[in-house]
Amino acid sequence: MRLPVRPAFAVLATASALLMTGCASDASESNAGDDDVIRFATLPLTDDPNAAAPVEAIAELLEAETGYQVEITDVPNYSAVIEAIRAGHEDIGIMSGFPSALAVNTGEVESLVAWPGSDDPVSTCLVLDDSPLQSLEDITPDTTIAFADPASSSGYFMPVHMLHEAGLTMDEDFESLISGGHDRSFLALQNGQADVACTATFFQGLAGKGDPMFPFEEGETRSLGESIAMPVSTSVLANPEMSEEKRQALLEALPRVFSEKNKDRLGPYGEGMASGIQPIVEPADEVFQPFVDIAAIADVDISDLG
Repeated sequence: MRLPVRPAFAVLATASALLMTGCASDASESNAGDDDVIRFATLPLTDDPNAAAPVEAIAELLEAETGYQVEITDVPNYSAVIEAIRAGHEDIGIMSGFPSALAVNTGEVESLVAWPGSDDPVSTCLVLDDSPLQSLEDITPDTTIAFADPASSSGYFMPVHMLHEAGLTMDEDFESLISGGHDRSFLALQNGQADVACTATFFQGLAGKGDPMFPFEEGETRSLGESIAMPVSTSVLANPEMSEEKRQALLEALPRVFSEKNKDRLGPYGEGMASGIQPIVEPADEVFQPFVDIAAIADVDISDLG
């Protein structure tokens, strides 16, 4: 039976700062890696308490495939997930490409399984339909652009790269607003706190469906532009200090859990697994190198984090 969701440890309140300064806890001091529980760090996908949580489905599927109990911990942001795994408080977490590259680059977190990206654009920058902005060229220093999280692939790195390629530099050619989540970026756009919201392309497909993650009807928003594709869409990160038995159970179970047959149950997490593309089990660090290169083009250096 799945263990209940528990709140984040107090140490996670400073996780982002710890990650950026390279301060890591000794994973050997934690018991997270060597018991019969899989500890799974997740990000809250929405503030709506009535919204279905795909992490619940993931936990159930993992339990069925591994025979382990699964304990979920909600943490506030991508950096906190990475630090929780890195410090040994959690066993695994699901990340998109850029935060996975950031984590793997520390040398203290490994990727168990990674899914190659499709050839489709990853990110888009949306405006309200009645916005005077018609293209990226219309953005001015007075324009406020909302981004989800500084460690988000679709909500930060890829759109920053797209804007950079259009000749736009953050905080010089436009004002930036870090909202704290994709749904919060949409609220900022809806409430007039932001002129543009940069996010994952798949959110537009939620228009008119009453999904709390995307509070717009069809035709209420439009895109100013789309990013390039991403070499890795999603990765399951892990603490390398976990027991070998647990690690092997996860290596066998994860490709079965994150499969086409479970896509509907996985919700937004399932969107990161392109149809027909086989996952890479125990990917080499080189798989994530393109993210370092893309980040460098956008003047975002992730190569020395950790």
